[in-house]
Amino acid sequence: MKYGYTKKISMPFEDAVLKVKEALDAEGFGVLTEIDVKATMKKKLGVDFDNYTILGACNPKFALQALQEEKEIGLLLPCNVIVYEVNAEVYASSILPSTAMNVVGNPKLADISREVENRLTSAIDSV
Repeated sequence: MKYGYTKKISMPFEDAVLKVKEALDAEGFGVLTEIDVKATMKKKLGVDFDNYTILGACNPKFALQALQEEKEIGLLLPCNVIVYEVNAEVYASSILPSTAMNVVGNPKLADISREVENRLTSAIDSV
C-alpha cells in the first residue's frame, strides 16, 4: 500500500527543508512541529544518522472540517512531511491523507483528504 508521495530535490538538504516549509505555507499549511531526527538520534542514543527532518504540517481549514466529521481524527493529525538525505541525494515526501484517512472508514472524510493530499503533493512538486 502506497502511503507517501516522494520527490527527489536538487538542492542541499538545509535549503530543501526551507523550501519545503515555504511551499507548504504557500498551500495554506503551517508547520506545527519540526523534528531534527539526526540531532535527536545523536543526543538520545549516541548514534550518527542521516540528515532527516520531520515537519508536522497542518492546514487549519481542513483540520477543522475533519475534526467536525470525526472527533478522533486528531490521532492522524498533523500531516507529516519529511525531508531526508541518502547518499548525497535529497528527497521530500508527504503522507498521502487519502490512504491514512481510509483506515477510519468515514466516507465524509474522503473529499477533505483528497484536497489536503492535492495541496501536499503540489507543495512537494513546487520545490
